[in-house]
Parts: sequence; C-alpha cells; structure tokens
Amino acid sequence: MPITLPENLPAFDILSNEGVMVMSPGRAAMQDIRPLRIGLLNLMPKKIQTENQFARLIGSTPLQIDLHLIRMTEHQTKNTAAEHMAEFYRSFDEVRHEKFDGLIITGAPIEHLPFEQVTYWDELREVFAWTQTNVHSTFGVCWGGMAMIHHFHGVQKHMLDAKAFGCFRHDNLAPTSPFLRGFSDEFVIPVSRWTEMDQREIDAKPGLVTLLGSDRVGPCLVADAAHRALYIFNHFEYDSDTLKQEYDRDVASGTPVSVPEDYYPDNDPAKRPRNRWRSHAHLLYGNWINEIYQTTPYDIQAIGT
Repeated sequence: MPITLPENLPAFDILSNEGVMVMSPGRAAMQDIRPLRIGLLNLMPKKIQTENQFARLIGSTPLQIDLHLIRMTEHQTKNTAAEHMAEFYRSFDEVRHEKFDGLIITGAPIEHLPFEQVTYWDELREVFAWTQTNVHSTFGVCWGGMAMIHHFHGVQKHMLDAKAFGCFRHDNLAPTSPFLRGFSDEFVIPVSRWTEMDQREIDAKPGLVTLLGSDRVGPCLVADAAHRALYIFNHFEYDSDTLKQEYDRDVASGTPVSVPEDYYPDNDPAKRPRNRWRSHAHLLYGNWINEIYQTTPYDIQAIGT
C-alpha cells in the first residue's frame, strides 16, 4: 500500500520515480480503510531533503500511510522557501488537538547548545508531553531522540573530543525485539554528531532498553515502553550521499573535517560512496510501522485514553 502525499509536494515525484508507491489524498479518500496517521516534526534546516528521506522509509511498507508535516510554531526556518512551508506544513499549535498513530521527531543541528538554551525548548517540551495523550508511538531521531530521553529520564548528552563521523559497525543487542525483526547480528549505520549518550546513564534508568549499540560510538537505539517511544541517535534515514554533502560543505568552507570513516571506497573522497545501510533502514522503520498497526486503536480518537 502507498504513502499519501500531496501531488505537488516534491517528494511525490521523487519517490514515484524511485518506485515507491505514492497516492494523492483524493485517491486515498476513495479507499474504505483507515490509513495510519504519521506526523513528521521536521526540525532540520533542509526540510525537503528530510521529508524525502523519511517518506521513503515509511512509504515502503504494505500499509497506507497518511503523512503530516509539522513545524514548531514560532521558529522560522531560513533554509526552506516560505511558500513551501506555508503550503505543506502546519504548526504544532494547529495540530495539538489531533491524534496520530505515529510521530517522528527529527534531529537538529544545535547539539552544541544545552537543551534549555534552544529557542523552542519550552514548546518542544509541550510536544513531548502531548505525545503521551495524542500519539500512539513516537520515534525521536538523533538530537530529537537525545532531547526526548533527556526530557523523560534526565539522561544527559556529552560532548565528544572529536566528531563521530562516518559509517560505524553496530551490534544487534536484542534480537527478539519486534523492532529488530530481520536484523543481522551486526551492520553499518551512518553517524554524524558531536555528542553522545552514556550507556551507563541509560542502564541506570528503569524501563530503558538499548536495542542497538557500538563499541566505538556508544548506544544507538533505545526502547522506552512506558512512553511508547524509540530513541535513535544515528542516521539510518541518510541518503547515500548525505555524509558526502556534509564533508564537501565543510571542505568548501575551510572548516577542519576528517574524511568520514569507512564511508568512501579505499577512504578516497574522489570515489562514489556505497550505501551499506539501506536494507536495515527499511527493516527498522517497517517494523516500527508494523508495531503501530498491530497495537493502535481502530478508533483513532481512543489514542491516549
């Protein structure tokens, strides 16, 4: 089954050309089923790129997905056209009275700031509280996941001496988890961050279970059953060339940067990087969508009651 997107959203044509099944809202309304309502709270500067990345993953399951793009109410983006934001996004204030089967909260390039110094931190805390009454399952990604685990459990983020940047091997720490159905024992995932979460702090919090982790770059995926949430600190959603874009940007600006580890063939930036995480990305988000489908109420208004 397809993901429902407005026909004039850039992701509609991009995903259609990739073979992802997409459907217009008009056509979806003719089907006698209830699609899963998934919200994407997009905190990234490059909104369209991030829309494509997550729509690609959640649109590849057998279920019909109704995707809603959400932004912070007061924060104004500088990297995406105002016309795009006005046409396709709604503010949190506009959706706070609605119910969602799932919500993805993206990362944001503000990890150097203490959480409390982020300009929209107070509103984001409202979002986190709102998920407990209006969202069946929430997926916090990178900084979004760090912010959520800090809000609900007080786990701190810690600055790294050097940026964790590249493709790092991770271990499957919970093979029986429904979120890891089909996962290999080890796999590669892109990492791009200046901060990390401490596994000892996570272990000290009752109810948190680390599902994926790395000896090199620490915990990756944490399940929080009490808050119906997953927190992932790395980037399964990245395109093949996302790390390359980050590297090329820093090189062009003169910012000191290391070649992304284990990313380019022979560690040579002149060679085209190969995607070695795509299959596990689809597995993880497909498993998340499947778990939502299996457990969410048919009457969406019953979510949170």
